Amino acid sequence: MEPRYHYEELVKFSAKVAQAAGLPEEAAKVVARGLAEADLLGHTTHGLALLADYVEEIDNGTMQKDGEPAIVADHAAIATWDGRRLPGVWTTKLAVDEAARRAETFGIGAIAVRRSHHIACLAAFLEEPARKGQMVLVFSSDPSDSHAAPFGGLTPVMTPNPIAAGIPTDGDPILIDVSTSITTAALCGRMSRAGGRLPGQWMLDSTGAATDDPTVLKQGGSILPIGGLDHGHKGYSLSLMVEALTQGLGGYGRADQPTEWGASVLVLAFSPVLFGGLDGFMRQTGWLADACRAARVPAGKPRVRLPGEAALTRKREALAHGVRLHPGIADDLERLATRFSLTMPSAILALAPEPAP
Repeated sequence: MEPRYHYEELVKFSAKVAQAAGLPEEAAKVVARGLAEADLLGHTTHGLALLADYVEEIDNGTMQKDGEPAIVADHAAIATWDGRRLPGVWTTKLAVDEAARRAETFGIGAIAVRRSHHIACLAAFLEEPARKGQMVLVFSSDPSDSHAAPFGGLTPVMTPNPIAAGIPTDGDPILIDVSTSITTAALCGRMSRAGGRLPGQWMLDSTGAATDDPTVLKQGGSILPIGGLDHGHKGYSLSLMVEALTQGLGGYGRADQPTEWGASVLVLAFSPVLFGGLDGFMRQTGWLADACRAARVPAGKPRVRLPGEAALTRKREALAHGVRLHPGIADDLERLATRFSLTMPSAILALAPEPAP
């Protein structure tokens, strides 16, 4: 038996914290649900673990509280917004909704958001539009920080630069959320604080030696791109593409030398109805999903899974049996409850299956 928490109670509590910190009600609710959704899906470094950090950013004035994104450019299917360092989870949700709305008219909708605050878990934005028959892609980078060196180099230049896509099928959607580096800075930070090691040699130290020591990130080291020492040119190339799609199209990024934690974002939405038709789209994605799941595997190995399948399984288990918070997160929430004179959600003891790996 282990302590878990009801999802809706976590959302309500987190929204109250965000409001008490100064966010308007709508933004607070969106941020709370986005962070809790990340924990449902198993992205525990990018969920409620961030709530205390966001409150600190509000306290410091580095996350803005009031107003809406400003329009920089607006042309039919596309627009560029200045996020004005408002809560990035909220502004990205607005961008997803607006891109999806424009896709219903033009087949594609694209919203670039510059000067956004941190946007947390990209996968959390994908399931809802995918179940409505729209394919949404989200790209993100942080021009204020650098953790990944260009392939063949030692100087960190870019961030892990995730790529996410929600793909409708005739069953559960395919949910892709991958960094263009082998791991994330958030996981490196968590492992460093715990005194642990990474599962593989995913880092380079300042001399170029591969290591599993996450602390090298603060000692002039870097995170290896996808492909590692052997084929890292592939992850490096994808990372360059993400920087161009986010900072390039948004017209704001590393060249401006920002110093505050944040994000440059591009949201793309596609409406299959206006391409080859939704039925045709589902026929193709459904066939591909079935073929992947039916692929032969080595003797004794589990069947092939689709991206997002384990995450959606974790989500269903958490909704049924309660959300299990990563160690330390409940303590952070307790401190926020004390600060704002709120009641911490009650822990429940549930005999629940272990979440999918």
